[in-house]
Amino acid sequence: MTAFKAVTVLNTLSVLAQAVTAGQLMSGGDASLHGLGAGAVHGLGLVQLIAAVLLWRPGRGAGWPVPVSLAVLLLGFVQSMLGGSGAMAAHVPVGMTLFGLSVWLLAWSWRR
Repeated sequence: MTAFKAVTVLNTLSVLAQAVTAGQLMSGGDASLHGLGAGAVHGLGLVQLIAAVLLWRPGRGAGWPVPVSLAVLLLGFVQSMLGGSGAMAAHVPVGMTLFGLSVWLLAWSWRR
């Protein structure tokens, strides 16, 4: 559980950082930080999924964080695709969903 807690904190912070750098990007800021942040979201999303599986199977914990963590990982890739294509009308709501799922996992992991 400790590993899952740690990775959910890092993943949620990386998603939050993406929102901050997106705001800076919209006001003429540098796109490189937003691009680097996308890599962090992808990497941490994968680590979070692995931690969720380990929490569930050998750890005998709850199973529902696995599909939610998978959704976080996949939504991160969808975000990159939408952002790269300039589809901001879809990029923003998917980002909000990604952030909401990340916060949900974070709150659940620390409430236990």
